[in-house]
Amino acid sequence: MPLDWNQGALAEGLRCYRNRKFFLAHEHWESVWLRSAEPEKSFLQALIQIAAALHHLDRGNRVGAASLLRRALQRLDAYPAVFGGVCVHAVRESLCAWLIALDSAGPPAELPFPPIQ
Repeated sequence: MPLDWNQGALAEGLRCYRNRKFFLAHEHWESVWLRSAEPEKSFLQALIQIAAALHHLDRGNRVGAASLLRRALQRLDAYPAVFGGVCVHAVRESLCAWLIALDSAGPPAELPFPPIQ
């Protein structure tokens, strides 16, 4: 199933993600993930983990956020530079920067969110 970010649950999740409503983004994307097949399923799982990590971070849980970001980064290793309309390379670079900031107790709020779409 191709990923369509212009309508439906993926588009709604993207809108939520851009508006810092990370839990809602997670919920919308999960509804697509549940009925997806590989390789889209694991890809969406990584994006869901990113949204969940940012939700944890908003709630002050840096350890949980870092753990989810690491798992998302590992999951994205299997994907090319661009997949499903997303620049995976840019997302990976952003995740690495976030993990460095979180591991050094730096202020991740100054970093832009991983660029999904």
